[in-house]
Amino acid sequence: MRKFETLLLLSPELGSDSRESLLSTFVAVIEREGGKLITADHWGMRDLAYPVHKVMRGYYVRLEYVGPAPLVAELERNIRNSDGIFKFLTVKLADNVASEEVA
Repeated sequence: MRKFETLLLLSPELGSDSRESLLSTFVAVIEREGGKLITADHWGMRDLAYPVHKVMRGYYVRLEYVGPAPLVAELERNIRNSDGIFKFLTVKLADNVASEEVA
């Protein structure tokens, strides 16, 4: 299994309920594809360096998870199809992660 990190920039107009439902959808995709969520860090509302979709603020969330490589393609497909997400970035943190390290 590989370890990945996905950083999401969400619209500031999303309420906390819609943010949580969006994130629970992504966690369900991770688990359905054979992965496991390690952490979900809510960085909160931040000012942006430049306007994105004519908005100068955004809500950041970092997801750290392990899983097989095809999981990333399915997760990013779901992210692209979701409303309220301005930008996202996925990075591979480690190639081989033992199951003992994940717990």
